[in-house]
Amino acid sequence: MLHLANAFASLLHRHKPSSHALANKIDLIIPMPMHSARLKARGFNQALELARIISKRRQIKLDYTASQRLKLTPPQASLPLKERIKNIRGVFSCQQNLHGLNIAIVDDVMTTGASLNELAKTLKEAGAAHVECWVIARTLPKLYH
Repeated sequence: MLHLANAFASLLHRHKPSSHALANKIDLIIPMPMHSARLKARGFNQALELARIISKRRQIKLDYTASQRLKLTPPQASLPLKERIKNIRGVFSCQQNLHGLNIAIVDDVMTTGASLNELAKTLKEAGAAHVECWVIARTLPKLYH
């Protein structure tokens, strides 16, 4: 339902504090990377579609090439919590120097936070000073036990 991207991005834009209210002004938006095989099958990256709109509205640079998903793993939604953490370990790469940048990761849904946490770790290893996760929806914790 790609046509909903604008509505969801608008909601996130409205509910996110304005940049001047943030302790750390965001320098760069990075959408949750999707493995190339999954991207080919789906035809689009929903996180990228949301990030494009948010980037334009907030006038924050978007970089969808800064990080890559190296491994094709089973979808996180199909796994219990302990398996999600193990499944996602080491799947992201970042070859860019992000030294001192404040970054917002954009994703559609957060369940356990394992993917967001692993990507944030990767971005910090590349030099990011601060990483925030901006998500459209959050699942209820008892649903993924």
